[in-house]
Amino acid sequence: MYRYKLLTCRAILSILLLCGVTQLFGQSTAKIKSPMKKGYAQVNGLKMYYEIHGEGSTITTTFGNVLQAFAANRQVIAVELQAHGHTADIDRPLTFEQDADDVASLLKQLSIPKSDIFGFSNGGSSAMQVAIRHPEAVRKLVVASSFFKRDGVYPQLWTFMEQASLENMPQQLKDTYLSINPDHKGLSAMHDKDKQRMLDFKDWPEDALKSIQSPTLLIIGDKDVVKPEHAVEMYRLIPQAQLTILPAGHGDYIGEITSIKKNDKLPLLVVAMIEKFLDDNTSENKK
Repeated sequence: MYRYKLLTCRAILSILLLCGVTQLFGQSTAKIKSPMKKGYAQVNGLKMYYEIHGEGSTITTTFGNVLQAFAANRQVIAVELQAHGHTADIDRPLTFEQDADDVASLLKQLSIPKSDIFGFSNGGSSAMQVAIRHPEAVRKLVVASSFFKRDGVYPQLWTFMEQASLENMPQQLKDTYLSINPDHKGLSAMHDKDKQRMLDFKDWPEDALKSIQSPTLLIIGDKDVVKPEHAVEMYRLIPQAQLTILPAGHGDYIGEITSIKKNDKLPLLVVAMIEKFLDDNTSENKK
């Protein structure tokens, strides 16, 4: 059906938030190509690494094949969250709620009052939590290949999570992490904490999704880890939601590094679709 090993490992690592004017936040590991600005911010006890890109720049692994397209017309901030890439780990578990609080704190430090946010896979969960916990900070929301209930994904995901190890993480992801942070203990800690976050995941109440007031674009692939029926359920719960189901797997439609296909035009189509959604200030979803 689909490749459980690769899909699951990508779900562990992939988190991206695309914000405001537009900015991009990434838990995935980055390689830098002429960022406008880069630095660290102290947020909630964490020394968080970020890059500000404007009108043309890149970041790899999950989003390297779409970031340039976004940055051509928008300002983009790429952030590595706790235990990922340049951002060192600290003594606390990884949670989507904490990710959201860290992102909201960073936005305040950067004097960005309201943002468009894009999250893929685990990043979609973190993006939704920003909208739930910090609604004042979110203008529009894009949630790709994410879920809010355990039975919203195929059961093989949870079976694999119980058996996941650093050895069966895709080599491209390990190599990229070590290229910017040559710390094997850090890589292992990142993997183990991401795995534990998934194993500890508990269903969110439906009222949490109902509380999301920002216009929201939901995206999944028809061969994704997320069930189409679950995406429809999310669409019904979020008041101003739109839903797109693409002919793709988990990560294929944005050209994620372990699934990229030569000359695939789908990622640029998805960028155009997201930009249309972000730029459309004339219509609201009527459900």
